Amino acid sequence: MSAVYGKCYDPTGALHGIPTYPWRLAPDGLATRRQLRARGLRPGGQPIAAQVMRVNRRTSGVRVAYLYRVDDAKPVRPMTSRKWGALALAMLARRTCPRCLLDVGYCIPRSYGICGMCLAAEEQRTP
Repeated sequence: MSAVYGKCYDPTGALHGIPTYPWRLAPDGLATRRQLRARGLRPGGQPIAAQVMRVNRRTSGVRVAYLYRVDDAKPVRPMTSRKWGALALAMLARRTCPRCLLDVGYCIPRSYGICGMCLAAEEQRTP
């Protein structure tokens, strides 16, 4: 067993406080939030059951993902008409250029803050 694998393998929870498994080696019946969401479930207020851990080679740290029990998960709440409306207005605001006030059909990058047409016109004006 490698030292990295040993650092990430703690099924009793003695070292980290909760059961810890290496990346992709968690037992069946546990899932991350994203995996639950893909199944149409949510944690539903249950405590963290375990965690998966992997060593990040770039930063010399570790990455952790928390696991929840699938059998205790609850179904995702359905979207109401009010939530759909609020989401549509928020997306419209992200697609509307503040300079020309047009819906450009894509989310405007926050780094520029204006649409591509306004950006091109601005670049034409600057010498």
